[in-house]
Amino acid sequence: MSSSLLEASGFFLATLGWGMLAITLFNSYWRVSTVSGNVITTSTLFENLWQSCATDSTGVYNCWEFQSLLELPAYLQASRALMITALVLGFLGILCAMLGLQCTKVAEGNPNVKAKMAVLGGCMFILAGICGMVTISWYAFNITRDFFNPLFAGTKYEIGPALYLGWSASLLVIIGGSCLFSSCRKQLSQDKSYTYPYKASKNAMSAPAASVPRPRIESNASSGGKYGKNAYV
Repeated sequence: MSSSLLEASGFFLATLGWGMLAITLFNSYWRVSTVSGNVITTSTLFENLWQSCATDSTGVYNCWEFQSLLELPAYLQASRALMITALVLGFLGILCAMLGLQCTKVAEGNPNVKAKMAVLGGCMFILAGICGMVTISWYAFNITRDFFNPLFAGTKYEIGPALYLGWSASLLVIIGGSCLFSSCRKQLSQDKSYTYPYKASKNAMSAPAASVPRPRIESNASSGGKYGKNAYV
């Protein structure tokens, strides 16, 4: 029962984290322009992996997408690829884990196959969480590097709320995948450690019992002792 509960909890946490990662990808507030050092602020800039937006004091905002992929910084291109990879791995992990859960009826007669599918789903969840964590951390590192660089002449940004959501989502996916992986590995080890009762083969049962050798009695008497004294005249 504890293995099933751990498995279901891991699946729930990983699926919840995957959904939060999807929300993070399309959230516009990955980084927000800072007001530090500005006396008068007329507009606020905020960006994500796909577009940049600006809003004024009246609440009107305009957004424009990044036109050229090749003009983007390398870390931004890599962040896009890693986030998409995380979502794809998480989706495949959900499918594999659903097939491998003990509460589902798929391959119910073969528990080893179900356990292996659940382990595969847990591994995919862990990889998805790692991809998301690397993406968020790398993006945040570039923000803080430019913010604390006194020679940086461009617009300085601060970490947006989407990054905090992404860190939480990645952590949930990793924890859920680890719970799913450990519970199913425990189930596999229990199945392998089961000892089957010994049953003698038919050949061994039909083999005749070995005859016990009888003790040999040797006589020290001479050959003449076989006859009585009356046999000699």
